[in-house]
Amino acid sequence: MKPTLVILAAGMASRYGSMKQIESFGPGGETIMDYSIYDAMRAGFGKVVFIIREEFAENFKAIFEPKLKGRIETDYAFQHLHSFTGGREIPAERTKPWGTAHAVLCCKGKVNEPFAVINADDYYGRDAFVKAYDFLTTQCNEKTYCIIGYELKNTLSDNGTVSRGVCEVNADNNLTDINERLGIVRGEDGKVTYEDGNGLHEVSEDSLVSMNYLCFAPGFIDVCEEQFLHFLDERKNEPKAEFFIPIVTKYFIDSGKGEIKVIPTSAKWFGVTYKEDAPGVQASINALVEAGEYPASLWA
Repeated sequence: MKPTLVILAAGMASRYGSMKQIESFGPGGETIMDYSIYDAMRAGFGKVVFIIREEFAENFKAIFEPKLKGRIETDYAFQHLHSFTGGREIPAERTKPWGTAHAVLCCKGKVNEPFAVINADDYYGRDAFVKAYDFLTTQCNEKTYCIIGYELKNTLSDNGTVSRGVCEVNADNNLTDINERLGIVRGEDGKVTYEDGNGLHEVSEDSLVSMNYLCFAPGFIDVCEEQFLHFLDERKNEPKAEFFIPIVTKYFIDSGKGEIKVIPTSAKWFGVTYKEDAPGVQASINALVEAGEYPASLWA
């Protein structure tokens, strides 16, 4: 059974204003998602599931269905505020979705095979999809998941500081902890540092960091469901509380359910969080096209 690619796209509207403003970065008007799907197809993935808000479904399908029809199977999961809440009453002031692990939970019934999860607005690179496909088809099971780990130096920004989850691993390359490091930047002396309450600290540019490229067996969705109900019981009255994937992966490790491998990739990551990021992303994609990594028109 070929693995599935799950793309977290439900949060895009809040960043871009509306779904029709999905940015074009490629010379043929391609979005970052197009490049991820193209790389996934090249690696051997058989299906892509988009997690979106239902009110954007028509516009979204109009953009992607004509390109992908006949190339890869597509499906859609809608992230609703009241999905999988077990009948619990949700406070009226709660308006935003519940976060990435709830988004994955909204795939229940649509994803029944090993799957990878990525962000819609991040470029992950071909090698990451090759590594993910290999893991999902040879090692992935209900006790073994993985994070695709990026070398910190391949995720830095020229435009300022970044925050990254730096992975700690044991001798078997299994994740033991993720430390969120803030204010990471390369200084004029070439050293990479992060900042905390105690000042500046050097960090190896070869450290592996998580950029939210994760691989799971289908049972992870059930773990999300079980943990989401606990999360609601404790935090549903906090208007901005979010149920993130790392909450569930930490529980998975700490409870002894299994292990999460960190599989390194040599790929360079770049992303667009704000409109100001767009010119750099466009330049990076143009360079990849010129180098022959992608055709000038992906779907021609």
